[in-house]
Amino acid sequence: MAGTWQTVAVTAIAVALIAIIVAVYEHIKVRKILNRIDAMITNAIDGNFTYSTIDESLLSEIEFKMSKYLGNSEHAASNVREEKRTLTELISDISHQTKTPLANIKLYAEILREKDLSEEDKDNLERLYSQTEKLDFLIRSLIKMSRLETGILKLNPTRHSVEGMLCKIRDQYIAITREKNLEFNVDIVDEYAVFDEKWTVEAVGNIVDNAIKYTDNGVVSVTVDCYEMFLCIKVADSGSGISEEEHGKVFQRFERSASHADSDGVGIGLYLAREILRQENGYIKLHSEVGKGSVFYVYLPFA
Repeated sequence: MAGTWQTVAVTAIAVALIAIIVAVYEHIKVRKILNRIDAMITNAIDGNFTYSTIDESLLSEIEFKMSKYLGNSEHAASNVREEKRTLTELISDISHQTKTPLANIKLYAEILREKDLSEEDKDNLERLYSQTEKLDFLIRSLIKMSRLETGILKLNPTRHSVEGMLCKIRDQYIAITREKNLEFNVDIVDEYAVFDEKWTVEAVGNIVDNAIKYTDNGVVSVTVDCYEMFLCIKVADSGSGISEEEHGKVFQRFERSASHADSDGVGIGLYLAREILRQENGYIKLHSEVGKGSVFYVYLPFA
């Protein structure tokens, strides 16, 4: 009887040991799989993922699916990078090829301005000069866009006062608002935030330029509010407004409000503003109703 119990005890211990060994083995196996998946994801984030780093004979089904998914994602990302590189080269080439002709057209237009021309010829000349300026602006905007997207252009956000930036915005657009008989108010304050002054002037300037362009009468104002983590520059106008379904679209490349389709512009300004603010760890919001004007909120971090 005692021998039987000893046999049972030994058998139970043996089964327990085998169970422990199997459990440890499975744990080690799962840990290895998780480590390899972690390495895959890390490599994918760093842009270094390739199928050659995977030994498929060792993969579980889920690991294989993960490697396949990441491989497809990397392939898609590679295609996007290649398209951006091609676009950048194309825009750079266009810029280089058009710089001299545009400069010459503007030069000859300036020379013709000094001539004794008929009123009709003067009017045609001004239209020619105006269109040349718009083309020059478009090309420069495309270059900025491509450099921001590809990382060629790096922003340098540092902590300093927004006073200088707001003064530049006021001085840049006060003459245009006077020509349109608009009231233009800029709240000049000595508050601090983290931003790249040159490019934030560009971003806020694009928003102010849009506000002026689409406001025929009334007010365009730039004010500042401070919150716990962000400084907010608010650009408000009494213009035509934007419908709610178009709020997201206006920040996309080459997208414009349907109600403004006949106006000058190609839909780059707000996209550039959003990209600039994104690279400064800031962001932009919009509140607008058709016929009631628009308010753009530009948030710049305090730290």
